[in-house]
Amino acid sequence: MKSPRMHSSRWLLAGVLPLVVPCQALADAVTDWNATTNQVIGAAGGPPQQFRVFAMVHIAIHDALNAIDPRYKTYAAVGAGNPNASPDAAVARAARDVLLATLPTQAATINTAYTNFIAALPACAPAQPACISQGEAIGAVAADAILDMRVLDGSQTPHVPYTLGPAPGVYQPTPPTPPAPAPFPQFGGWGNLEPFALSSPWQFNPGRAAMLNIRSKAYAKDYNEVKAVGDAVLRNAAPDSEESRIARFWPGGGGNLNGVARVIVADYDFDLWEHARLFALMNMAINDGLVATFRVKYYYNFWRPYTAIHWVNDGNAGTQPDATWTSYIVTPPYPDYTCGLPNTVGSFAGVLREFFGTDAVPFTLTASGLPPAVTRSYTSLSQAADESADARVYGGIHFRTGCEAGVKLGEKVGKFVFKTQLRPQRKHH
Repeated sequence: MKSPRMHSSRWLLAGVLPLVVPCQALADAVTDWNATTNQVIGAAGGPPQQFRVFAMVHIAIHDALNAIDPRYKTYAAVGAGNPNASPDAAVARAARDVLLATLPTQAATINTAYTNFIAALPACAPAQPACISQGEAIGAVAADAILDMRVLDGSQTPHVPYTLGPAPGVYQPTPPTPPAPAPFPQFGGWGNLEPFALSSPWQFNPGRAAMLNIRSKAYAKDYNEVKAVGDAVLRNAAPDSEESRIARFWPGGGGNLNGVARVIVADYDFDLWEHARLFALMNMAINDGLVATFRVKYYYNFWRPYTAIHWVNDGNAGTQPDATWTSYIVTPPYPDYTCGLPNTVGSFAGVLREFFGTDAVPFTLTASGLPPAVTRSYTSLSQAADESADARVYGGIHFRTGCEAGVKLGEKVGKFVFKTQLRPQRKHH
């Protein structure tokens, strides 16, 4: 694995996960089109829908490059491309076609980016005058291949009716309820999405945690922790405390994991093929981790801290309700166990740990989506993943057990995806 170049990098992240970020002059076509995707991805819907699109974009990019020069196994069957085709043109066309098919409302922005990108490419060598059009043709084939594979993947029905009524331990919608026609709760059907790599959403089933028994000591421990540290009054009174900063950082920008990856790879001299493989594996893993997470969420249907702390009598002598309590961060509209954002960070870390061959992958970035802005630095992937779990507790929106289980589930998914997908096809010299 290549050693990092010795310079610092920082990426300004704005908004709530996933978010629209300003474009930056980047190293190559893969990271450029990752940044372009980041600019328009909000049109896909919520985080699960966005990571599905990211995965499709980067699978198409990876497959197009490896049709030109087969260094890694492709995900879809795309056949061999002209070895003299422009790799940059192939990357751009693969990304553009997937984005147009999945985000049609963003067509003007996508097409403008594509036109400008192609126009800026260097002229083909005299002996290969059609290299750009050949690259575009390969990119189109790769995009069609992954789009065809995902036509009936279950993404058309992300939300299903939720019919469980109020009862101790049972998830109920929490304020603020979004206005119609937004579905509430959300992503009840996402656990039925066809994964990219997992054989089943239950492949790494975290099982039923002891905390899900609301009369247990484990539950009382988690309940009292989030009630104490995630309280909006406490956190708002100390916005510069470590806990408040961590709580804001992750939903305010730190959870934009494609942006984080661009920060990290900016310190390395990876080529197009290596970038393409990393971003494809990473987004496949995050997607599959979320599929598993939402299957678990809507299997256990466990309530959020807001509902739990407002419940008058849960039957546990170790808990005391508080009708005035509210969370520091707005509670997302789906059940608690297991946690989504820590799961995505776990999947991200699981892939990158294998890709770099070490957990010691440092990065620094600033998140400004939930002001005041927060800058944080990490020396390892594990440190970042563990902190993402802390963040949801400090935000008052999750019990700790579900967050830690989410990280572990994601790490298992990430490692599995790396070990089984897009494997080296031959040594490249």
